[in-house]
Amino acid sequence: MNIIGGPASQLLAGRVSVSSGSNLLISEFRKFPDGELYTRIIDDIGEDVTIIQSTVTDTDLVALLQLIDACSGASQVNVVIPYMGYARQDKRFKSGEPITARALARTIKADNVFTINIHDKSILDSFDAKVVNLDATPMIGKYIKTLEFHDPLIIAPDDGAIGIAKSASQELGIEYDYLDKTRLSGESVSIQHKNVKVQGRDVIIIDDIISTGGTIAETISLLRKQGAHEVFAACVHPVLSNNAILKLFKAGVKGIIATDTIDKGVSVVSVAPVIAAAINGNRGIG
Repeated sequence: MNIIGGPASQLLAGRVSVSSGSNLLISEFRKFPDGELYTRIIDDIGEDVTIIQSTVTDTDLVALLQLIDACSGASQVNVVIPYMGYARQDKRFKSGEPITARALARTIKADNVFTINIHDKSILDSFDAKVVNLDATPMIGKYIKTLEFHDPLIIAPDDGAIGIAKSASQELGIEYDYLDKTRLSGESVSIQHKNVKVQGRDVIIIDDIISTGGTIAETISLLRKQGAHEVFAACVHPVLSNNAILKLFKAGVKGIIATDTIDKGVSVVSVAPVIAAAINGNRGIG
């Protein structure tokens, strides 16, 4: 199998090629003077290819579509979207709004598509392909297991993330819980106290995405007020837009743990083994 890394996932693609024992192809990415993206796969594409590309920006999505089209002559094309942008736009709240996640999923034409902890699994039905949503949270659990914590507890910032907290905690064999969160507006969130025993304990807050950092920062502040010893923030997808990292540290976070679905300075956990196992297990299946 040949691995093709898009511009947003070059490091991860390299790691997957090592983990899976696959051949890594070289591609060229540049922009024309008018801003349009030029993409070319330099090496021989072959018959069985896996494209790895997170769609963090609109340009990343265009690059993915270009790579898919460039591979149209291959007998099998697998697409791995470690982080799918617009995945949170999965519902229509007002008349006239698009369901953008669905619209973008419909543009992906491949034999097999792999996502990682996609925000809403209902979007998987919109892909024109066989789709598997991979779970990277056990990898976060394994990483946390290598660290030293005092009486650790995993907390989800809301009930929507409790599955992620449970998955990570099972790897560790420790307790998990969640807080009650009510979104008041696009920028305002109310987090209610729950009867969780955090006094003197190290707490790891875990969610699928940390974007603006507002919710996690409020959760950190709440847990610190409740007497938590140290508070860490963990996520699969470190979007961390604008001043999100500053918000977390100002709130009192001890450290940030994230995967490399988006390549950031806090991406200390690689999802490459998860992807490698999936694509190796999928060989020969169209």
